[in-house]
This record gives sequence, C-alpha cells and structure tokens, in this order.
Amino acid sequence: MKLQLDHQQLRVRIDEAELARLLAGTPVAACTRFAGAFALQCVLSLGSAAAALTGQPDAWQIRLPGDAVRELAGRLPSREGLRFELGAVAPSDTLTLLFDVDVRDSARRMKATRER
Repeated sequence: MKLQLDHQQLRVRIDEAELARLLAGTPVAACTRFAGAFALQCVLSLGSAAAALTGQPDAWQIRLPGDAVRELAGRLPSREGLRFELGAVAPSDTLTLLFDVDVRDSARRMKATRER
C-alpha cells in the first residue's frame, strides 16, 4: 500500500494482490518507521457505509465502501479510481480521499494475451 499526502488530499494506492486480500475480507496494513523518531501505521479495510478515516496521528484506519471497491475491481484494468470527500466541521478541513489500484500487472497480462 502506498500513501501520498498533498494538502487536503490523501491518495491510497494498492496493488492487485492487496486488492485480492481486501476483497476476501482481510485488511491491508502498512507501517513506515521514520528513522527511529516515530512510526506511522495505516490499516485499510472494507465496510458497508461511506468512506471514513479514523484513528490517531500515528495509527490510521481507512474504511472504504465495499460495494464501490468491488465495482472498481470489476472494471480493472482502469486508470480511474475512486474519490471520496470526507467532510469536517470546517470546510477547509475537508479531506479528499483517492483510492486506486496499480494496474500495471493487469495491463501487461492483457497486452500479452492480445499479442498471442
């Protein structure tokens, strides 16, 4: 899992193996240790409700709507991911959550199949 922060936007990108685990009901986790100063952990899972981000500054839980992720999985490979607006009390605190799946493996397989 890759996390990318840019102002009020968080991009979560997973590979196809992680997507398979997620769709099977297993959360996907990542942990980055910052040179012994602190660690940042993130757990990604599916739920039935709207997208949500909870946790503490060093331990995040991201929950995505399972139906939307399954729909995305059904149309892979696709460069189009999912976009969610996570509202806040102050409009300036609204966070855009982007979710996508690295399609390079699928694209390579499709290309190989077409070349046969």
